Amino acid sequence: MDNKGEFINHLRGETSPYLLQHLHNPVDWYPWGGEALEKAAREDKPILISVGYSACHWCHVMENESFEDEKVAEIMNKNFVCIKVDREERPDVDHMYMSAVQLLGGRGGWPLNCFALPDSRPFWGATYFPKEQWIDVLIQVAGLYQTRRDDLVTQAENLTEGVNESGFIKPGGNDNAFQAADADKVFQDIMKHMDRKEGGTLGAPKFPLPVNLEFLLHYHHHCGNEAALQQVETSLEKMAMGGIYDQIGGGFARYSTDEVWKVPHFEKMLYDNGQLVSVYSNAWKITGNPLFRDVVYQTIEFIDRELTSPEGAFYSALDADSEGEEGKFYVWSEKEIASIIPDADLPVVREYYQVGRKGLWEDGKNILIRDERDYEFCRRMNISEDDLHNVINRARELLLKARSERVRPGLDNKVLASWNALMIKGLADAYSAFGEKTFLSGAEKAAGFLTGNQMTPEGKLFRSLRGESRHIDGFLDDYALFISSLIRLWEVSMDPDWLEKANVLAEYVMENFTSPGTRLFSFSSVHGESLKSDHFDIYDNVIPASNSVMAINLLCLANYFERPDWSGRSFQILSDVSPRLLRHGINFANWGRLLLYNIHPLYTLVICGPEAGPKIKEINPMYIPDVIIAGSAMEKREIPVFRDRFKRGQTWFYVCSMGSCKTPVDKLESALEQVRQEA
Repeated sequence: MDNKGEFINHLRGETSPYLLQHLHNPVDWYPWGGEALEKAAREDKPILISVGYSACHWCHVMENESFEDEKVAEIMNKNFVCIKVDREERPDVDHMYMSAVQLLGGRGGWPLNCFALPDSRPFWGATYFPKEQWIDVLIQVAGLYQTRRDDLVTQAENLTEGVNESGFIKPGGNDNAFQAADADKVFQDIMKHMDRKEGGTLGAPKFPLPVNLEFLLHYHHHCGNEAALQQVETSLEKMAMGGIYDQIGGGFARYSTDEVWKVPHFEKMLYDNGQLVSVYSNAWKITGNPLFRDVVYQTIEFIDRELTSPEGAFYSALDADSEGEEGKFYVWSEKEIASIIPDADLPVVREYYQVGRKGLWEDGKNILIRDERDYEFCRRMNISEDDLHNVINRARELLLKARSERVRPGLDNKVLASWNALMIKGLADAYSAFGEKTFLSGAEKAAGFLTGNQMTPEGKLFRSLRGESRHIDGFLDDYALFISSLIRLWEVSMDPDWLEKANVLAEYVMENFTSPGTRLFSFSSVHGESLKSDHFDIYDNVIPASNSVMAINLLCLANYFERPDWSGRSFQILSDVSPRLLRHGINFANWGRLLLYNIHPLYTLVICGPEAGPKIKEINPMYIPDVIIAGSAMEKREIPVFRDRFKRGQTWFYVCSMGSCKTPVDKLESALEQVRQEA
């Protein structure tokens, strides 16, 4: 305790907002690291690893019920060395213990509470427990450690072996050329799991899964399958009209607790919103749906307003709770709305947002949702679309102002390299679709912040930054996602500095993340902490697998820098993963995009000459996922794809693949026709 009688544990000095939330718990929490592991070995105590994150509602519940209770803390401190982990800072630790719990047959989730031997090997775990049940668990596990330790050691050995095997893939997959039928298999497996009526995947809870939607868009581009495009449109429309989307302030919550996107789990995460900006932008390119454009603009406004640092980097998350109550910041009573909205507008606003009807939630509160498209609403209500938009824009402004006076949800203000990368790419994709210069400047400012503050000249990344404290070596997802965002930024901006930095980072990955016995990349670098199980990130989830992203990066960079060894490594990785991809496409959708690049040619459209900038602006609003762009108004010999392709005073277009180009043409349409002929 300090001199004020407050508990202070070993989390003092940490920078994670989540860890600091637990600083004054009576539980003697340690951060993950040598001090805690040495204490466990010295005192021969089992370890309790409790993993969560700052925006996690049930993490807060368990803290309030159990970790702030002195009786519970006494049991924990007496029998265990207690370690608190922020899963967003240490995804490697989270993965090891989450995998163990899932192998035990338990359902994953947070808070994650896993028990381990003093050497950190897990032997049992689960997620949330109410207080009395948690006390029983603690007493039982402590007793087993004293009376049946051999059984726990055997369990730990088996679990550790299982975790090691779960993502490790030896060389020797399908080394033959891939066929269109392979992409059809992936599509069919994904569609088996999709909800054709409400969008997204079947059942509840419903998570936005942008990577699945990006695959469906890409697949539709090549085969024209209307079911693929319809599934994307349905999913994006239903999400945009549901409670998972903040109808007043923009941006998406992490997931919906029901099958119709009505009741969200109210936390807002940067990684979701960055990817959803990308997929809504890409879908708009194909459909021209004005709803998709509105979502992009409103979501970026939300990011600018609530998740952007003064330096232009992006914060991680907003809490689900405020004043100890989940969703309180976002919901409305009918009386509140009537007191804010002018009488003349009130009937339209009530009907539009389903207040007192489908929007009614609990305790007389409403989640604002929409039940129909604008043109359908206008026809039913006998109102013009212009009048409707005027009413709704006024209402949004008034409600947003009123909401800003409430107690705000907690902000997790750490800057994560991987999540910032997803937002940077989202902004670049939005700029590509809509030509809004502020989107490009926002992406460039954030990318400049990361390269200036979380990247060394040699290409090493730091994962997390808060204030002036940068720490924790970057993991593969930090590198892979940042490289991807820099490549996209280079395509839309023509600034070669972004491509050159992407190349430096890729060289660092090749040197420091290659692991013996597999052609996959390890999740931790050779300089990172060695855990009891190695992690090879292969499953595409809400965030795409870092190995799938890195394999696509290598293919793109191989074309820019004419590196056949990198394109070969990309193909080898896909070949090794392909047996799982072709069996379980729903878990490998980003790998499915790499598969499409290997079935249909990936071309580099090289634009050289004074009109390169204007021509790229013409290309940007087109959805052509099988083409990457390289544009420059002047020759840049340091980038091989530009060498010997400039003619003074003229603009020429080259359709190339790994240094081999078709006949140069002087018109954009002629170049695009060359691409179409090979599609």
